[in-house]
Amino acid sequence: MAKRRVLLIEDEESISEPLAAALEREGFAATVAGTVADGVESFRTKNPELVLLDVMLPDGDGRDVLRQIRATSRVPVVMLTARGQEMDKVIGLELGADDYVVKPFSAAELIARIRAVLRRTAAPAPAGESVLRVADVEVNLDTRTVTKGDEPIQLTLKEFELLRMLMEGADKVVRRTDLMDEIWDPNWYGSMKTLDVHISSLRKKLGDDPANPRYIRTVRGVGFRFSSPDDPVE
Repeated sequence: MAKRRVLLIEDEESISEPLAAALEREGFAATVAGTVADGVESFRTKNPELVLLDVMLPDGDGRDVLRQIRATSRVPVVMLTARGQEMDKVIGLELGADDYVVKPFSAAELIARIRAVLRRTAAPAPAGESVLRVADVEVNLDTRTVTKGDEPIQLTLKEFELLRMLMEGADKVVRRTDLMDEIWDPNWYGSMKTLDVHISSLRKKLGDDPANPRYIRTVRGVGFRFSSPDDPVE
């Protein structure tokens, strides 16, 4: 069986070397890059299935790498950083990161998160219709593409899964706990705010007015409901 390809963009050898070795022991094929320039080039040439991306790099900010990746790809990206401030996490998630791990971390914890992200990526589309449509928003579950009208919308992995769940339950309330359990993990110990960050980003990409959203409507204390903007406001 071919090894899953992981690109590790990290300049601290005290972290990158043992982590790369741990990834190899766990059956992954690890490529290490120590700079923004090498990371971007390795992403282009190695075609990784997941990227581990340090925020602080010697020649720039890892979030700039994330922006470049998201311009062309929805490959899962896990951010690595010594920063613990909530705003840094929020910025990374808004840019399209799929997870965010604060140093110091154990290799076992990180590899468990990698496997969870890859499972979600590889999960087959649910049985039933391969195309979901509500008003002018269309989600193709086979090609994993999203359009609004005739315009494509680039979504991260989690944004796509959020939209899928909301549109599958269109006009019904989808509970926050159900979204977290399926898209993150039933044993997720992080802040629930990560869901709100992703909902906010998804609304922006759909052109939803955050002050008066018409596609993704908040049901306070319960969850969210996806509906046509032509539906009457409750």
